[in-house]
Amino acid sequence: MTIDIFSPAAIVSLLVGGGMLYFPNLWCRLREEAPESYGLCWNFNRRDFIQTLLITGGVLVLLTVVALHWPWDTLPHKRTLGEVLNMGAGGLAAAVIEETFFRGWLQPLFAKRYDPYVAIVLTNLIFTPIHLFVAPNLISLCIFFPGCIMGWLKHRYNNLFPPALFHFLGNVWAIWFFPVPIEF
Repeated sequence: MTIDIFSPAAIVSLLVGGGMLYFPNLWCRLREEAPESYGLCWNFNRRDFIQTLLITGGVLVLLTVVALHWPWDTLPHKRTLGEVLNMGAGGLAAAVIEETFFRGWLQPLFAKRYDPYVAIVLTNLIFTPIHLFVAPNLISLCIFFPGCIMGWLKHRYNNLFPPALFHFLGNVWAIWFFPVPIEF
């Protein structure tokens, strides 16, 4: 599988990803607000790391049981380990970019006006349908529920590392089990 990095889709992806990654910090700079006031920080804390791994493990075990007993023939769509590892780098980039934008900027922006849990839901009402561009299948809307867990992790730890770790491991799981083959 080869990817043309100069294709219009690749260029648009790069521009959108770059914008989502850097816009929140630019927003803070223009408004003369500290990025930390939004929780735009990446801190490693051993206790938070272990708790996030336990939460992620529990969620992924549950999702695996569901995927293995899914009534449709399209689930689980298994990829080889090599394919998962190759696509994993994209899953890491997506986790960092999306968590910075959605949980690091948008969710705190909503939380300044609404209850933190309302902010989590509102953020995921925007986060979820965007995934239909990558995987145009109604099952993509199920991303809402892991998105709420990522939002809760951000709220609990006020740090982007826990939801990004959950997101990355969830992406690797989705690459392995997701029913729609991703074509480049």
